[in-house]
Amino acid sequence: MSSSSRNTDVVPLGEATRAWWKVSLQTFGGPAGQIAVMHRELVDDRRWIGERRFLHALSYCTLLPGPEAQQLAIYLGWLLNGTPGGLIAGSLFVLPGFLAILALSALYARFGETLAITAIFAGVSPAVLAIVTQAVVRVGKRALVNRFLQVLAVTSFVALVVFDVPFPVVVVVAAVAGWLGSHLRPGWFAGGAGHGSAPDGPPPLIADDALHGEPPTWSRAAEILVIGLILWVTPVIVAALTAGGDSVFVTQGKFFGLTTLVTFGGAYAVLAFVAQRAVEVYGWLTATEMVKGLALAETTPGPLIMVVEFVAFLGAYRDPGGLNPWVAGVLAATLVTWVTFVPCFVFIFLGAPHIEQLRGNERLTGALSAITAAVVGVIANLAVFFAAHTLFGQVSRRHIGWARIDIPAWSTFSPRAAAVAALGFVLIFKLRWSTLRVLGTCAAIGGVWYAILNL
Repeated sequence: MSSSSRNTDVVPLGEATRAWWKVSLQTFGGPAGQIAVMHRELVDDRRWIGERRFLHALSYCTLLPGPEAQQLAIYLGWLLNGTPGGLIAGSLFVLPGFLAILALSALYARFGETLAITAIFAGVSPAVLAIVTQAVVRVGKRALVNRFLQVLAVTSFVALVVFDVPFPVVVVVAAVAGWLGSHLRPGWFAGGAGHGSAPDGPPPLIADDALHGEPPTWSRAAEILVIGLILWVTPVIVAALTAGGDSVFVTQGKFFGLTTLVTFGGAYAVLAFVAQRAVEVYGWLTATEMVKGLALAETTPGPLIMVVEFVAFLGAYRDPGGLNPWVAGVLAATLVTWVTFVPCFVFIFLGAPHIEQLRGNERLTGALSAITAAVVGVIANLAVFFAAHTLFGQVSRRHIGWARIDIPAWSTFSPRAAAVAALGFVLIFKLRWSTLRVLGTCAAIGGVWYAILNL
């Protein structure tokens, strides 16, 4: 792929790689927690990326199908070190989660649900609630710079939580509102997504013009599309030639590869569809196991959509064809991870140059600022979701007129989860501990507590 740019070594690649490795080890808590980690590491601590540049990139990634946090990592890595930086950032973002879920999938296939694994999850899950809340506070403080954007964030939150409006609809409405608002009231978006630092944030150490950029051309776009398509489909073709077109590998590769192209709205928006097909149509695992797989993905680093790796491993382990079940499970997990995340790199490398050239466009800036405000509502919605399903054992959905509200069963309230979550809030907001340190502490305390009560 072309690497013509203003500067491909804004930060030494080795130093950037170490920074991305550090980020990758802290990517717990779904997209909200992952975005918060990247913001703290790259904007607050290292000050490599400006506040508005960060929000500009985030707004674009929110529009794309697939895991927006991983796409944001690719985009920021590309800004710092060009195509090599984007490849390294995106790959490291997924690697720890891939290895963790692969190991846990193998343990589950061999031993089933063990006390040790359940105990660890009992401590990590409540801590995730504090991490997601931190993301709401941080992104909201910097993105909601005026009353219009604040109202837009609240409206998005209510639309999602109360009326169950699909996420793509929320984003489209926000984009249109920002597009029109930037024309009618340009001052509303003076502090929106763009470049440089936010009004209340420190200026970046690296000037915007020093960051990577390359002119979008038809030849470059064709090169990216051809290379990306070849890399994306080749493993599925190899599986079809070696294991047969009706093998579990080909079925999973086609299903999850095509699913990743329509995962607008993040993992939660598509998990219901994946669960229904994986359980009822293909029979790769049971509904209970699907829930356990989601718990694995929520409490390991990396995007939440990594649950598909657990689904693929169990499906191939139980239907290995002529292969050893363990080999089949590993191959299926690797194949599905590949077809799920390769498109993310294509979307960023293809679109980022266009988005960078349009940073000065007032209409686009207004639309992206409004989308970022809507994202604050989305993250707050995730916080409510995590709270309901972490602090309560049962949550039911009730319909009240046009409203669809999730109501927890108060008899299933977990004092243990509430206590660990409270500890997480204290460690993050009061003592300002790092995400990784908070998760490790809560995992140890909550896990020991759970183990003692269930021995």
